[in-house]
Amino acid sequence: MRRDLFEARVELPVSAAEAFAWHEKPGALARLTPPWERVVVESQTGGVRDGAEVRLRARVGPFWVRWVVGHRDYHAGRLFRDVAERSPFAYWDHRHEFTDLAAGGSELRDRIEYALPGGFLGRVAGGTFTRGKLAAMFAYRQAVTRADLEFARDGAAGARPLRILISGASGLVGRALVPFLTTQGHEVVRLVRGRARGPDEVAWDPSGAGGELDLTGAGRIDGVVHLAGAGIADARWTEARRREIRDSRVRGTRILAEALARLAAPPRAVVGGSAIGFYGATADTTVEEGAPPGSGFLAGVTQAWEEAWAPLAGRDTRLVFLRTGVVLSPAGGALAKLLPAFRLGLGGPVGDGRQWWSWISIDDLVGAIGHALRDEAVRGPMNAVAPEPVRSGEFAKALGAVLRRPSFLPAPAWALRLALGRGLADEALLASQRVSPGVLAATGYRFRHENVTAALRHVLGRV
Repeated sequence: MRRDLFEARVELPVSAAEAFAWHEKPGALARLTPPWERVVVESQTGGVRDGAEVRLRARVGPFWVRWVVGHRDYHAGRLFRDVAERSPFAYWDHRHEFTDLAAGGSELRDRIEYALPGGFLGRVAGGTFTRGKLAAMFAYRQAVTRADLEFARDGAAGARPLRILISGASGLVGRALVPFLTTQGHEVVRLVRGRARGPDEVAWDPSGAGGELDLTGAGRIDGVVHLAGAGIADARWTEARRREIRDSRVRGTRILAEALARLAAPPRAVVGGSAIGFYGATADTTVEEGAPPGSGFLAGVTQAWEEAWAPLAGRDTRLVFLRTGVVLSPAGGALAKLLPAFRLGLGGPVGDGRQWWSWISIDDLVGAIGHALRDEAVRGPMNAVAPEPVRSGEFAKALGAVLRRPSFLPAPAWALRLALGRGLADEALLASQRVSPGVLAATGYRFRHENVTAALRHVLGRV
């Protein structure tokens, strides 16, 4: 059987031992899985030590395929191997090699020996495609590993692991945030609907008749990230839908705030979800966190959402209101909705293309949340947006260029209003919001992606 070889190397800002330890932390596999890949981990035992095993399903085209990977040759701080016992490959052996560098830091070398099924015909049919997929995947993995280790290094002085309560952990942001926090060394406890299935879950039902939440048995809570809420653009804004959007945010936040206030030792920091919809339409005016609220349904919802934390006022808890812009991830949100049309060459500007979109990559959003949890200087509203907002037309042009597709077919305002309803179309898609990350910049957060093209290349795997 002929085997092919793929290698990728990256210099890391920490020692080989520290880089190795990061890979052993819970969530490392999820953290390294690109957002454009559809992967479901069915079971994972033993970390990366000899005899450990990972079972997962991955989407390849229209099909789901199973992987069973065993870990071998564990040498702490230096090496571990992943050998596929079952996979779509005829052979797969992935060596992770860590080496200290004389000048400081370390090098991680990923060395993969693999063989495609079908022998010579398999190599001819799938060789170029496979190497392209591996190049994109490992460019992503290298960027995430390096940036996450830099983030950990920058906050290491005086830091201690936190026990963090998270709502909305199964949503778009939560699915990325949980592995980011656990690989940073923190412990995560999830607020879940229905029955809690273990010590790392707490049951709650914010929409139930009672609506109470008892956290007295949840153990120590150092920080809270509250992300739960009905999707803004998931359905037309009927009166019932407007109530659901508002109640899922305001009522749930009030219940959580009251439960936290009843604790003998309330959390040191709470990061509460919000949105730049707080400012309403800003036209061409750039706004920072000190700007007054705007008008409209979303502005009213976000104001009430932030005010619902009032039960914690006066307690020794640092409150941060996470005013998030358009989140860039192919796993959900606005970008996922745009991708099908753009991939067919049918995408283009939304409306007249002149309105400002304030965006943030999914990796910068979880980084900003981590920054807010650990930096005592961050309090009150914090705009979670990149430093370089773009107009809708510029965004369409950038996305088309990254996908190598034309992007000149506009989605006219009248068509959006007809399809989505005037309220949703005007406030969520057609409103111009030029927002600046004043607090993040002032408190020294280092953005991974300031430019929209670089962010799109990263999250879509277009190296």
